[in-house]
Amino acid sequence: MSGMIITKTPFRISFVGGGSDLEDYYSRESGAVLSTSIDKYMYIASHKFFDTEKIRIKYSQTETVTNINEIRHPIVYEVLKRFKIHGALEISSNADMPAGSGLGSSSAFTVGLLHNLHARQGRYITKEQLAEEACIIEIQKLKEPIGKQDQYASAFGGLNVFTFNKEGTVSVEPVHLRREVFSKFRKTLLMFYIGNVRKTSSILSEQKNNMTQNSKLQILGRMVELVSEMRNVLYSGKITKIGSVLHENWLLKKQLASKISTPDIDDIYNLGLKNGASGGKLLGAGGGGFMLFFCPGEKQRKKLRSALHKLRELDFNFETEGSKIIYIGDEYA
Repeated sequence: MSGMIITKTPFRISFVGGGSDLEDYYSRESGAVLSTSIDKYMYIASHKFFDTEKIRIKYSQTETVTNINEIRHPIVYEVLKRFKIHGALEISSNADMPAGSGLGSSSAFTVGLLHNLHARQGRYITKEQLAEEACIIEIQKLKEPIGKQDQYASAFGGLNVFTFNKEGTVSVEPVHLRREVFSKFRKTLLMFYIGNVRKTSSILSEQKNNMTQNSKLQILGRMVELVSEMRNVLYSGKITKIGSVLHENWLLKKQLASKISTPDIDDIYNLGLKNGASGGKLLGAGGGGFMLFFCPGEKQRKKLRSALHKLRELDFNFETEGSKIIYIGDEYA
């Protein structure tokens, strides 16, 4: 099996409910998140390596090893161990967005790598199986203090409500909007890069530890309620109401851990509210990355862009397919 296989796995935007996908919460009360995948991707390519005794991995670094135990990249190590791969393989990754920017890049990498290697071994895998295997790698094997939403968003693609059930299963409810509502919703969203890419483990670890506090559980309970409220607003087509939902969710989220926001982040958010936005949030666990704003009118969006001209805006669209194989060598056909 020498042919190349390439997978393309989307990043995601989480709107409301983030944090309720942590087991520390959903083992007590069902959690829920409303999110969408976007047209920014993680690409994973695999190819037979010319040296049958070695494995080469290319990401921000290049590793060439003779034994998988030498692999420094934790996700690659766990996945290759799972597939019992011992040599003659080259893996490379390329991403549209930097790691640590709040768009679920680590889970997109895990989902894409699993998808790629299943295809290499001639196996079809469902989106649900792909998401669950990625959760096993990241949460159970690597003990990352994260939840399940990113793996499911990358595997399934599209606009969805994910419900995290007490027994650990995940229910997936696609949110099917009328075309004009879908298009209008996309136009109302603007994203700006505020920098400070970071590893989110410390923020999420504090958030997990805070789950012992009833006040934090009550906050997350309200954030879960906002998921169905936002879904209902989208179905009603009265999407100008989304700004207030996102705003309430952001104010609640900031109370979950001390490092989710900073004075600089608060300044950017407040500047956005003063210049046309009616709500928004920082994407990801917190501390940096991308700020999402909901801005309903064309004049307001022009004003917002002008006010935030020092920040880089990310042009994006919604994505509907999830992780997929985009190239497969002739020998697999």
